[in-house]
Amino acid sequence: MSATMVAILAGLGGVLLGSIPFGLVLTRAAGLGDIRAIGSGNIGATNVLRTGRKDLALATLVLDAGKGALAVVVAAGFGPLPAALAAAGAVLGHMFTPWLGFRGGKGVATAGSVCIAMAWPLGLALVGTWLAMVAIFRTSSLAALTACALAPLASWLLADHAGLVPHPERTWVVALIAVLVVIRHHGNIRRLLAGTEPRIDLSRK
Repeated sequence: MSATMVAILAGLGGVLLGSIPFGLVLTRAAGLGDIRAIGSGNIGATNVLRTGRKDLALATLVLDAGKGALAVVVAAGFGPLPAALAAAGAVLGHMFTPWLGFRGGKGVATAGSVCIAMAWPLGLALVGTWLAMVAIFRTSSLAALTACALAPLASWLLADHAGLVPHPERTWVVALIAVLVVIRHHGNIRRLLAGTEPRIDLSRK
């Protein structure tokens, strides 16, 4: 099999893994109906948290992250380029899920996990940024946008740390993923500017 075909299959495999809508599956299995009908209409962990089920939100977060990391780790066995394409594919699959009319989540957990899988210091830096911003401002979208803004720079600064995907391939795919996440947050950006973006309520059971 040619290197080009391997790279294409890695990207498609990433899309298929990323397209599993765990938030929707878990909330339906729990008898909560269609998660897309509440809150922001998103299938990600933050909107699942709005059901009041922290356990389901945590499970969604872990599974959405796990599918991205798995895509990268499997594809890395065929080289850094397939791993990079699998990373991008996993995020795209989550954001534009074929089974949901090409609508999906905003890709934050999946994007974070592929960054960890590509180079763990990069991933931990971005996750740490997200957690710090959530702790301070209690706003998931602001935390995600901040981490995205820092992601390409962090990848460039960590150029000497090869990981599964070395620089510059990693930096290019991280920049692409960051742009995609920002685009998917266009509604959140408008609400942030208007001061109407909802905050995370960690007190709910």
